[in-house]
Amino acid sequence: MLGNGVVGILAECSNKWERRVPLTPSHCARLLLGGKDRTGVSRIIVQPSTKRIHHDALYEDVGCEISEDLSECGLIVGIKQPKLEMILPDRAFAFFSHTHKAQKENMPLLDKVLAERASLYDYELIIGDHGKRLLAFGNYAGRAGLIDFLSGLGQRYLNLGYSTPFLSLGTSYMYPSLAAAKAAVISVGEEIATQGLPLGICPLVFVFTGSGNVSAGAQEIFKLLPHTFVDPSELPELFETAKDLSRSERRSKRAFQVYGCVVTCQDMVRHKDPTKVFDKADYYAHPEHYTPIFHEKVASYASVIVNCMYWEKRFPRLLSTEQLRDLMTKGCPLVGISDITCDIGGSIEFINRTTYIESPFFRYDVSNDSYHSDMEGNGLLCSAVDILPTEFAKEASRHFGNILSEFIGKLASTVDIAKLPDHLRRACIAHGGALTPLNEYIPRMRESDTEEMPVSVPANKKRHTKLVSLSGHLFDKFLINEALNIIEAAGSSFHLVKCQVGQNTDALSYSELEVGADDPAVLDQIIDSLNSLANQGESDKVDMNRTSLVVGKVDSSGVMNEDSAKKKTSVLILGAGRVCQPAVQLLVSGSCRGFDSDREEENEIQVIVGSLFLKEAEEIVEGSPNATAVQLDVKDHASLYEWVSQVEVVISLLPAMFHANVASVCIELKKHLVTASYVDENMSQLNDIAKEAGITILGEMGLDPGIDHMMAMKMIDEAHQRKGTIRSFASYCGGLPSPAAANNPLAYKFSWNPAGAIRAGRNPAIYKAKNEIKYIDGKQLYDSASKFRISELPAFALECIPNRNSLIYGDLYCISHEAATVFRGTLRYEGFSEIMGALARAGFFDSEAQSILTNGQRPTFRRFLLELLKIKYEDPYEAPLTEKGIAEQLVRLGHCEGNRTTALRTAKTIIFLGLHERAEIPPTCQTPFDVTCHLMEEKLAYASTEQDMVLLHHEVEVEYPETQLSETHKATLLEFGKIENGKMTTAMALTVGIPAAIGALLLLQDKIKMRGVLRPIHPEVYLPALEILQAYGFKIIEKIE
Repeated sequence: MLGNGVVGILAECSNKWERRVPLTPSHCARLLLGGKDRTGVSRIIVQPSTKRIHHDALYEDVGCEISEDLSECGLIVGIKQPKLEMILPDRAFAFFSHTHKAQKENMPLLDKVLAERASLYDYELIIGDHGKRLLAFGNYAGRAGLIDFLSGLGQRYLNLGYSTPFLSLGTSYMYPSLAAAKAAVISVGEEIATQGLPLGICPLVFVFTGSGNVSAGAQEIFKLLPHTFVDPSELPELFETAKDLSRSERRSKRAFQVYGCVVTCQDMVRHKDPTKVFDKADYYAHPEHYTPIFHEKVASYASVIVNCMYWEKRFPRLLSTEQLRDLMTKGCPLVGISDITCDIGGSIEFINRTTYIESPFFRYDVSNDSYHSDMEGNGLLCSAVDILPTEFAKEASRHFGNILSEFIGKLASTVDIAKLPDHLRRACIAHGGALTPLNEYIPRMRESDTEEMPVSVPANKKRHTKLVSLSGHLFDKFLINEALNIIEAAGSSFHLVKCQVGQNTDALSYSELEVGADDPAVLDQIIDSLNSLANQGESDKVDMNRTSLVVGKVDSSGVMNEDSAKKKTSVLILGAGRVCQPAVQLLVSGSCRGFDSDREEENEIQVIVGSLFLKEAEEIVEGSPNATAVQLDVKDHASLYEWVSQVEVVISLLPAMFHANVASVCIELKKHLVTASYVDENMSQLNDIAKEAGITILGEMGLDPGIDHMMAMKMIDEAHQRKGTIRSFASYCGGLPSPAAANNPLAYKFSWNPAGAIRAGRNPAIYKAKNEIKYIDGKQLYDSASKFRISELPAFALECIPNRNSLIYGDLYCISHEAATVFRGTLRYEGFSEIMGALARAGFFDSEAQSILTNGQRPTFRRFLLELLKIKYEDPYEAPLTEKGIAEQLVRLGHCEGNRTTALRTAKTIIFLGLHERAEIPPTCQTPFDVTCHLMEEKLAYASTEQDMVLLHHEVEVEYPETQLSETHKATLLEFGKIENGKMTTAMALTVGIPAAIGALLLLQDKIKMRGVLRPIHPEVYLPALEILQAYGFKIIEKIE
């Protein structure tokens, strides 16, 4: 059966909450549609499950088979260990087995694998070239753990007499997605920023231990709140400042942010010798030389401790029961502990039990050493859930499957493991019923009693013994194998005295071996050999009396200073208009790093804003950390070359005419480029040379085009994966004033020069409706507008205007051959088009110069209006101009097609714009179009506190031929402008600038593998981009009817 290309997916049975899957329906669809020759997978059989995050029907829809019987499968995959009876003979299995650590509780599984002549791959052992695990869930544990605790924190504070915004937050599993959970946290953050927190619980300090994946995930959620990070040394000053504030101000004073503090080992202990400073290698080799200080220096100021660091018994505890008792006696502000590591009886001594997703908290009262299941009364709120990643089963599965699907075909189609890539071959623990050479240490470990025993018991009765401690990545990088080989090759024996195995990708393992030999010289030789092995790492030490050997590189699980793990990457943004600031803020903010689901390192992003006008760029970067402004003329090739050479990604927010020039420099320097503009012919022609240069030019990464592509392709691809046929595609988008700002006759406003929008109203349109091509002449565009309503937003009275060439989108989305209707429209409030159409027919948008505007004497607006409407008065200055009179003249001239209501609305608009006023027309206005634009720019501008609005709506009709059923899929994005610190950021700027910044972020993170000129119509672009957009607070409403 091995290598037959048939993959089985197990139904998880380890825990009722385990809903994760190794491969989602989308992953299965790609593997099956690609064909066995390309993907290595011919069939996928899925065991039925009623609790799996993806229903069985979704797997069936993409071509999987549903069956309890996996006997036809050569490769069977899962997440957790299956029941022993599921281990079938002569098959390959892949899951988290934990067998390579030789732990007693997992040995029956390994024995079963060997007895059935099966092969076993362990996800923990799939290590990339960077030396880190490729398949892990640490980030998701951190994310879910902190969200859960914030939810409980709101309830705990309420019991203590404080109402806080945290009370509205649910636990992680209650949200349909990670993005939805993040949006809820963002809402809590907005309430903190505007309404504040009670002074009695402030400063609210969250202490995070460690800087690995788990801590990064927890900090990612924390950074969605208004926050400031402080160094541990700054905590006393922070609290003194808070005390001064509480003494001098009213008790009703509120605090509008929370504080974070990240601590590593150097903040937790100090050397017992006061003349010596902390040394990480020495601490790992000789923890007995250090004394704990965390309880004094950090915990005494913490409100919440978020424990993300792996701990071993040989190290001092993070917080003991006695230390806690002393702290609480002194009035410590500590309210709760979120032990995301779920290290029972470990670094936090009084965390003595596991909690559950459905019941994640207990209360510990140190005054009488009692535990309670409620939140009322004295004590700390504690949480220690051991299966946190499954709370975000959908995203965790997608992240896991994105990586697993890259090499599952090789596992499914390979018989000889020698032909596998190194990282997969090393992950094979057993093959064909025998342990692989790298895992031959396991029976040797099993033969030794793994329980702690007195050191005096000799190793196999050898005359001379030494106790050797090995610390490092002993099992996931197979260093234990090399150490045991050294011992046995010397003819010596060993006894395993202690073994503590790292429980996550960042944690080190620790073993103590009593090594025995009859000749002391042989023992010395072994020590020397082990020392040589250690010295392949970094500054490792051996103590000849009680030897401690640090094997492997000590990494970021609490030893490495966080700052040393950060890399600086740079982005150049060209153009300093309104769209620029949201892009800058996303890139430089800590929260943008938090949206990355997969990265193991946190990179600092330096942003350079280049503009022809330095002052504009300086205004953009003001107050933004890691952002600088430079004066840059993109027409100056040398200057452009210099700045592009200093960054990894360029974002061009310049007019489209400059993009080709910028792109040529990016190609020359092999730098990625992102724009929000349409990909025109000039940019398309750069596709091949961009591929040759190994770069991505990502265009149309704004709103329309941009988010519209992403939402559309997600709906279309999901329908196709379910074997659906697209029968109709309709897209509607509009930038509008918010209802409160729609306070003029047109119910419309401009955030910049209106000339472009007015000209767009004169463009012809073409679309397909029920297999008939419809063409609209530009002069009749406004007349073609139709009433439009969105059922989810019934308060909006809208109309839709056909938007240019819709047919090209049928080709772009690959639905032209199946969709009878392909339509794109522009949204306005109802009544807009009839007024604009009347103004157009009356000549207000004519672009030909008129003598009244070009002769030497400047006319007034009033005189211009009289001439345009052919109203004759001997004295134009005194001519009466009323709404009624203007309306009657419009009807008389046929500009309103006899509709008096339209005429009156148009007349109101003319008066509102000031065309009846006696002011002189500026000399720059040479045409009626110029005059109208001048007044619209002035009279239809947003006030400083008025909000604009962006509304994007898709409707896709899908037919399923196999079932003869049809569905209508709808997706709606509604965004409003935001005011922060008294400054308005428009919805249009947000929905254009943020996607452009996300494009740059995905390229920096190497999430986009495709090269050449792209649009965001590919899953590797639109899936993570949409997730980040929603996590950033953009709300996309999806519905199927």
